Amino acid sequence: MPGPRQNPTDTAPVDRLRAVVTGRPGRGQLVVAALLALLGFAAAVQIRQTDTDDNFGGQSRQNLVALIDSLSSATDRANSQLDDLEQTRDELLTSSQRRQAALEESRDQLEVLNILTGSVAATGPGITIVVRDAQGDDVAAALLNGVEELRVAGAEAIEINDTLRVVASTSFTQQDGLVFVDDVPLRAPYVIDAVGEPGTLNEAMVFRGGFVSSIEALKGSAEIDRADVVLVSSLHQAKPDEYAHPTDR
Repeated sequence: MPGPRQNPTDTAPVDRLRAVVTGRPGRGQLVVAALLALLGFAAAVQIRQTDTDDNFGGQSRQNLVALIDSLSSATDRANSQLDDLEQTRDELLTSSQRRQAALEESRDQLEVLNILTGSVAATGPGITIVVRDAQGDDVAAALLNGVEELRVAGAEAIEINDTLRVVASTSFTQQDGLVFVDDVPLRAPYVIDAVGEPGTLNEAMVFRGGFVSSIEALKGSAEIDRADVVLVSSLHQAKPDEYAHPTDR
């Protein structure tokens, strides 16, 4: 006798589950799987970030205060060291600038002294004086007075006849009608080159009773030419001191 007949609809859920497990996944299933995987990755990242942000979460209040104090002290030390370094830099710059200024000033003074002592040639604006036909025993004295007037007027370098440099120790003498400058005999015309402000030097020569007047009183003439460039090329050979010696005091 045949058994009871089974309803075909009773096996439908089982068949569908079997199809899902063993069957080929459809497009919808792939999309759902991808979304689930992405959601899981995001959750893992969030958990890791939370763990990272909470590194200090388990620290005690006392430890956190000590950590903050330590960071503050380190910052203060760094700022103090930075201030010291900046101060040292400023001091070095200032010291270097002072040394440079002193060096430049020393060089300028050396150049001035070299020109005044006649140890180097000099050039610049100035005047040239040509003295002719002066007669008598006072020609040397008149030339000396003219040189002194040029110095007072600011002449920085003077030479006579392109051969003799006039310095502080230069002497003017006269014997038997000849003029001697530093014991070197000179003959007329006497040519005086002077470096300085041309207008001032010219006025020092032509004022009433000055150099030109003294030369005219000796029946001579003095012609003055201003120039933008006057060359004083002769040098003075300094003699060693015979009596004076340098001292530290």
